[in-house]
Amino acid sequence: MISADPGHPLLSATAAVLRRDEHRVEFLAPDGTPLGPDGQPAGRAAPATVADVYLLKARTPQALTTAARLADRGAPVINSVPATEGCLDRVAMARRARAAGLPFAETLRVATVRELAADGADLDYPLVLKSRRSRRGDLVARVGSPAELAQWAAARPDEPVVVQEFTANSGWDHKLWVVDGQPFAARRRSELSPGGRGPNLPLPPAALPTAWIEAALHAGEVFGLEVYGVDVLHLGAGAPLLVDVNAFPGIRGQPGAPETLAALALRRAADGDGR
Repeated sequence: MISADPGHPLLSATAAVLRRDEHRVEFLAPDGTPLGPDGQPAGRAAPATVADVYLLKARTPQALTTAARLADRGAPVINSVPATEGCLDRVAMARRARAAGLPFAETLRVATVRELAADGADLDYPLVLKSRRSRRGDLVARVGSPAELAQWAAARPDEPVVVQEFTANSGWDHKLWVVDGQPFAARRRSELSPGGRGPNLPLPPAALPTAWIEAALHAGEVFGLEVYGVDVLHLGAGAPLLVDVNAFPGIRGQPGAPETLAALALRRAADGDGR
């Protein structure tokens, strides 16, 4: 497992499932350094041979380089490096999703926050501001006025961002996660709502409109993902609007997700096909 956080709930639970059946599981830092259970370097050299399969949870440039090197040696990697990279640039993501017919939020503008603030009076508010590159700690904010935009420009002036139209909604996001074709779902108070992000509230996928599940599964096909998440807004009459696709998200608190991920890892290891 390529992750800087061996204690992550999904990864640790998946590791427990695999170890219960006497499979060997090890964690590698994004740079390929072996990690101990506490997330610190384990004090031993990286394995000389590749593992049967790698789970690419980290998405940093170092992690992608490590995973690409392992894939070049024939190791199966979940998700593949190209699939993971396809979800990092939000401009390319939106273009690819819309070209494939997915109901994806349109990118209205691409600029730095400073450049946007210079035209602040001419923009349509409210708007949604997102870092162009998806990463931990990226910028995702609802901006309601030129004054708010100026505050972001003062804090992160050179941040490349995309602008999306703000879609009026209930203040709740629907999170759909897919592991090897198996959907999981939750509701969460949106980070764009006045109260800020809240905890995930598990939701049976069967309670969601069929169109939402179909869109989520189609997203996996479009981006070549095996483990991923889709953020969905409800537009009424069952119509979904996809606002983000994330490679290998946390999927916290979803019964059955660790077992499904473990089964996927074992199947890909048995297939032995680095793709």
